[in-house]
Amino acid sequence: MTTFDLNGKSVTAETVSTMTLLDLLRVQLGVTSVKKGCEQGECGACTVLLDGLPVTSCLVLAPQVEGRHVTTVEGLAENPLMRGLRDAFMENGAVQCGYCTPGMLLSSYALLRDNPHPSEEEVRAGIEGNICRCTGYVKIIESILDAVERITPE
Repeated sequence: MTTFDLNGKSVTAETVSTMTLLDLLRVQLGVTSVKKGCEQGECGACTVLLDGLPVTSCLVLAPQVEGRHVTTVEGLAENPLMRGLRDAFMENGAVQCGYCTPGMLLSSYALLRDNPHPSEEEVRAGIEGNICRCTGYVKIIESILDAVERITPE
């Protein structure tokens, strides 16, 4: 059994030593915003925040989150910074198929939380672990920079 904090609530789930956090979240706990992409830590579709830092959940073993804090986009739904990012993504056309969006939003959130006024180069570096197969990243980067103008990170 593994007990951890998921989006502000304590959860306990049965895990095995080879189960990934991705599978624990999607299969056992029904958190479908965490997408299964490459399963090799290359695409970022499964990005979550682990103790506040973006990680690819396909590379984290479920038992490793014992006593830790895991946050998905659902856990930040009412957060002003995340709301600003979501609004900017939608208004600027940064969302196409949507598969990369939750991971992209979490990486962007962590970037702006820690660096409220990033340059375009810092934005590019902040999302470099997230692959979008639909866009050339222009609208995504514009959206993150637009969010900087809209919100004051906490």
